[in-house]
Amino acid sequence: MPLYILIALVFISIALILFYIFSLSVPKKTALMERLESLASYMEEGRPLAKPVSAWERFLGRLGKNIPMRPQDYGKYMKMLIAGGIRKEKYSIFMGSKILLTIFLPLSYLTLYGIPVEKNAAMRSLVAIAFAITGFLIPSFWLINKVKKRKTQIFHDLPNVLDLMTVCVEAGLGMDSAIVKLTEDPQFRKSPLATEMRITVQETLAGKPRLEALRDMGDRTMVEDLKSFAAMLIQTERLGTSVARSLRVHADALRTARLQRAQEQAAKTTVKIVFPLVFFILPAMFVVMLLPGLIRILRVFSSL
Repeated sequence: MPLYILIALVFISIALILFYIFSLSVPKKTALMERLESLASYMEEGRPLAKPVSAWERFLGRLGKNIPMRPQDYGKYMKMLIAGGIRKEKYSIFMGSKILLTIFLPLSYLTLYGIPVEKNAAMRSLVAIAFAITGFLIPSFWLINKVKKRKTQIFHDLPNVLDLMTVCVEAGLGMDSAIVKLTEDPQFRKSPLATEMRITVQETLAGKPRLEALRDMGDRTMVEDLKSFAAMLIQTERLGTSVARSLRVHADALRTARLQRAQEQAAKTTVKIVFPLVFFILPAMFVVMLLPGLIRILRVFSSL
């Protein structure tokens, strides 16, 4: 048996034994706890308000609490987590995943390839450091991608939400009632925009001023169009103008902006397609078109 396979089996065995010991140390749920969780209050579609924390999340949480963080870095991560739709309590779990990947990736490389195969110690150290940096950055890239997708979905849902809100306001509902009504619509029930508006209504019912709650909604999502929507509602409430007319005009403006952004992305495709065309498609076409003639010319010269 090769040495690296033996080392990998030993590493996996030790990891499984440690995981089993860790699972035994975690207290099991009693029947009473399971019964109370099953009888917990439910939100829409029968989902519980707070999911029970698993042992793996508790482990990552304890691991993430040990990271020293500057206040500005802590604030940046918290804004990104909130913009991605993740609760503040998940911060320690997020940082714990960073530590775990920072340790696991270089350790896996050294165990499976670095020590058994790589003979150059300097190269082995550089690759291990590169794996450690990559493991630390992977959760950040995942969070940035999640925030980007959520912002894009909010941007696309906002004009349709404003149309439905306009209909509700013209039917005689107040602003809070219109927001509650649109969050109950099956089309927008799973939309992150409906979730943010539901949080705004809950904050208003809890006593926060509506203008402040709307402004916080725009800052929380980090979407410029939603910030302008909140500013429009604030200005409408201060000046006393027609809410329905303001909503209709703002929805038309957002729909025009969405169309212009789609046209901009479509115009960029002609430039983006140049690189795969030059490096992948044209060489294959040249091989298919010129190779038969080249083979025939070589055969003619070889027969001379």
